Amino acid sequence: MAEIIDLAEVAAERRKYRAARSPQRYHLERAIAVLEQSLAEAARTLPDSPRETHCEILERIERLAAMIRYAMRMLGEGADPGLDTTSERAKR
Repeated sequence: MAEIIDLAEVAAERRKYRAARSPQRYHLERAIAVLEQSLAEAARTLPDSPRETHCEILERIERLAAMIRYAMRMLGEGADPGLDTTSERAKR
């Protein structure tokens, strides 16, 4: 009997998970994945880039990180209460 209850609980969890994955959530998760790839690529280019472009690349990195934080908060997964428009360094 215990095995039947466990299977029913697993099935209920699966239904809840499928319901939570609405098309909007799916697209938002895909957008986060694209933003994370862009962030990783920008971070990889920074060490080899000319010094004159470092400021521009760092600004791009900050914007991408802010967009990821915002999207994660939209999904209910982000715990960062900070603002997305300015960095802590810019406030000083």
